[in-house]
Amino acid sequence: MASGDASGRHGGNLAAVARELGRPPRHLLDASASLVPFGPAWPLRLELAATCAGWPLRAYPDRELLRLRQALARHHGLDPAWVLPGNGAAELCTWAARDAAAAGVSLLPAPGFADYPRALQCWGGAVQPLALPLRWGATFPQAFPLGDPPAAAVLWLTNPHNPTGQLWSRASLEPLLRRFALVICDEAFLPLTAPEIGGQQSLIPLLERHPNLVVIRSLTKLHAIAGLRLGYALAHPDRLRRWADWRDPWPVNALAAAAGVALLRPRRAQRWQRRVGAWLAREGPWLQAALAALPGVEPLPSATNFLLLHSRSGPDGAGSLLPLQQALRGRHGILLRDCRSFSGLDGHWLRIGLQGRRANRRIVAALGGELRPAAAR
Repeated sequence: MASGDASGRHGGNLAAVARELGRPPRHLLDASASLVPFGPAWPLRLELAATCAGWPLRAYPDRELLRLRQALARHHGLDPAWVLPGNGAAELCTWAARDAAAAGVSLLPAPGFADYPRALQCWGGAVQPLALPLRWGATFPQAFPLGDPPAAAVLWLTNPHNPTGQLWSRASLEPLLRRFALVICDEAFLPLTAPEIGGQQSLIPLLERHPNLVVIRSLTKLHAIAGLRLGYALAHPDRLRRWADWRDPWPVNALAAAAGVALLRPRRAQRWQRRVGAWLAREGPWLQAALAALPGVEPLPSATNFLLLHSRSGPDGAGSLLPLQQALRGRHGILLRDCRSFSGLDGHWLRIGLQGRRANRRIVAALGGELRPAAAR
């Protein structure tokens, strides 16, 4: 893959951009990936060091991943048979896509995450886009805007939605479980919403009543462990047993499995979630207001830890934000997400991952330094 594509079209390519710019990664601020800006937690680092020093690193991982499945099941109030850990959410999307391709046409909300069509393409799955409105209110949750969709057997959802940040209500999603043969709901960002709002919208409580439902979660973003690659699927045990038979014998390594068990210890998980909630409540509104005060761009309302930024100049070409993105990268060492990899978006859109206050100030100052002289011309 060419470096321009790797660094420009997707988020979280810190190493590739650092090579391209000739700078150490530590000198760059990566707001193209949507991770919590603190962590991994020190207790986790110590436990990983202990794992490296002991027998788990020498032995093959437990193929059943029993301790991790038990920890995840306890966390969600399920039986371990309803849990399948994976090498990040992306791996699990691949197996969900195999089921989806066999079921029929997949309805994909657009704009949407590029990994879903990638996964469906692996199995020759048919895709039908569902255009989402690109304007919405600032009060969450909201009703899912299904409208009158084309015929399809499978519906893919991301809640909160990536890249818009919209949070859809469980009440509006539950009827869809009777309408589609298979519903795949990616809740990777749901722990990164206000707990009193987002926690009530998960479809996990509906799993036992709806064998056609798959919920995919990730520990990567919540705990800043993208390098470990750890996600999990929650679904009917028959479905998960089939997926387990399809895939490689050891998809989750021993370090990732140990990290998952450590992170899900009840008191530790609760403390971490409170810390994340406080950060979101403090930094989300601050960054939204600071960006709204800048000329030439408009931040759209978001329920999660990223903001979709739109050019105020309209779709005539003059208002492309790609030169702005390149300026921030080259002159300021700040990486924002190019949204052209999301179907339905073009160069008039950027996505910014929420940071801590110091880094958020750095982003706003850099944007202002580029946008205000341009607006004055």
